[in-house]
Amino acid sequence: MGNETLLELDLPGIRKLKSGKVREIFDLGDRLLMVATDRISAFDCIMPNGIPRKGEVLTQISYFWFGQTAAFQPNHLAWRPGSPLPKNLQPFAGPLARRSMIVKKAAPLAIECVVRGYLAGSGWKEYRARQTVCGLKLPPGLKESSELPEAIFTPATKAETGHDENISFEQTARIAGVDIAERARAASLKLYQFARDYARQRGIIIADTKFEFGLLEGELILIDEVLTPDSSRFWPAAEYEPGRSQPSFDKQFVRDYLETLDWNKTPPAPALPAEVVAKTQAKYLEAYQRLTGKPL
Repeated sequence: MGNETLLELDLPGIRKLKSGKVREIFDLGDRLLMVATDRISAFDCIMPNGIPRKGEVLTQISYFWFGQTAAFQPNHLAWRPGSPLPKNLQPFAGPLARRSMIVKKAAPLAIECVVRGYLAGSGWKEYRARQTVCGLKLPPGLKESSELPEAIFTPATKAETGHDENISFEQTARIAGVDIAERARAASLKLYQFARDYARQRGIIIADTKFEFGLLEGELILIDEVLTPDSSRFWPAAEYEPGRSQPSFDKQFVRDYLETLDWNKTPPAPALPAEVVAKTQAKYLEAYQRLTGKPL
């Protein structure tokens, strides 16, 4: 694969349902086609240039985790990677290669299922102010990036624009229903604990992550992407040191660069220099190689 960047995708004759920050979603009748582009966003703005192969990394890491967890958590995959494409998609085999998933249609839950094993981001801000995260009381004396005594489920609302908002479990139960909220919490914690232990053996700390679930004929299934550098905080274990922010395997170089600019964090976003693009791409590819044990 070269370093071409896929920023937008239209498939003539195939209806596009949605264009998100990263993914293009198409309607295949009884299935959906999800395609991860190389778009990258920061501070809720999509950058004008992307990160080559980022969509491949996100898709292939998701496939990896879906395979690792299928024995205990059903998911939305309706097509095995490497299988021949349906006839109507074969003309688009080039752009779809390695960055697409054909999935079952499920009714997505209206909540983000976030699990935190470490104190970072908005959780750290709330802890400093109130010694809580999403209303859950935590022990005193924790530092930034401290490992929590046990992983916690900290759901959030889904925002179409702007930031997701942290909510309590009680609010989650009101939105999704008590039964679904409890099932989503149990599934999220089990998935996180499995992935955290697996990744730690490969030199990656998964500090927190966001899962998406949907309902299909009453069954709670894992959907969207899973345990990628876009939906999780991945830290290199060898450099972990509580009491500060950690280096990470994601868009940190992009955020760090943007913070040096006189930019008000509203569109249009500035183009990223080649060096920032190259460093960010290298981090995504390294995350894939560490997790799977092979280069992409």
